[in-house]
Amino acid sequence: MTTPYQQPAQGTQPPAPPQPPQQPGVQAPQGAPQQAPHQPAPHQQAPQQQAPQQQAPQQPGQAPQGAPQQAPQQQAHYQQAPQAHQPGAQAPQGAPQQGYAAGPVAGYTSPIPIRRTHLGHAIASEWTKIKSVRSTIWTLSVMVALVVGIGLLVAGGTNDSDYSDTPTTIPGLFGTLLGQLCIVTLGVLVVSSEYGTGMIRTTFTASPQRSRVLTAKALVFFAVSFVTTTIALALVAWMSSGMHSGPGVQEPTSKQMMGATLGAGLYVSLLGLLSLAVGSMLRHSAGAITTMLGVVLLPAILPAFLMMSSSLHTLGEKMQKYSSPQSLAALFQIDSELGTGWSQLGVLAGITFAALVAAYALLEKRDV
Repeated sequence: MTTPYQQPAQGTQPPAPPQPPQQPGVQAPQGAPQQAPHQPAPHQQAPQQQAPQQQAPQQPGQAPQGAPQQAPQQQAHYQQAPQAHQPGAQAPQGAPQQGYAAGPVAGYTSPIPIRRTHLGHAIASEWTKIKSVRSTIWTLSVMVALVVGIGLLVAGGTNDSDYSDTPTTIPGLFGTLLGQLCIVTLGVLVVSSEYGTGMIRTTFTASPQRSRVLTAKALVFFAVSFVTTTIALALVAWMSSGMHSGPGVQEPTSKQMMGATLGAGLYVSLLGLLSLAVGSMLRHSAGAITTMLGVVLLPAILPAFLMMSSSLHTLGEKMQKYSSPQSLAALFQIDSELGTGWSQLGVLAGITFAALVAAYALLEKRDV
């Protein structure tokens, strides 16, 4: 037997004190006294201390090597919560990059209706332009005032005997000779005004297909000028026929009435469409208007000088026949020798078509 003061035999260790069982996943409360580690016997040597090994730098958010693993629900005290990414700040290295999706979100439908553009949209745009500018209202108003006003003055200053061999639609001719200059001016301004103000860039940005824009301008302008001119001529013809309806007055036939209203209105509208093509090619209001005034006036003045020469007499006669005053007089059928005027109308339509083709070609090649 050994006494209490005797040490145990060599090679034996005292029994470790009992420890309370620890539940898995539960850490000891902070500040609790830690239990002393198991110490070796006095006669046992301590293990030799090894030199600390150099460890590789750890990534942000990675637990140090050898540290006890915590439960997945808990977060280590050295890990910080992700912060909101500030504009212009660079995300930390290794962090997942967040961004917007390149394409539309699946299942999302835009509340704004998306439709393919077509010629109808361009026509609606040009109609809004032509009716909202003051130049259109003033030019058309002056044209109607000239056609109706001069026509009524001529009809009121003539007698029934003056219409014994001519139809009563003649008074509309005198106002149309001046009213056509207003349509020529308006045709130039429909295109050249946008080039002068720089709005043509906005127009072509909204509608990159330039040919569609020019087509819409031509259709809207032609419709407006034709309807306005035809209504003004029909009003003069109706009022003049009412003022002179006595015996001996030559009543206009259906062909004469059609030529004095539809034919003359079509001729003036084609002349305005030619002005639109010239304005698209020149892109300058003053230059295009001057050019069109030469086209209208020179064929009426130059034949008088050409017919003075025997070699140029035939050319002078042809030029005079297809000039604007002679063509309108033929459509009103003042004299049977002038014809019905439809041949002159066909020549003007051919010239206008050629000018429009040139305008389309230059519009696609040149920059704005």
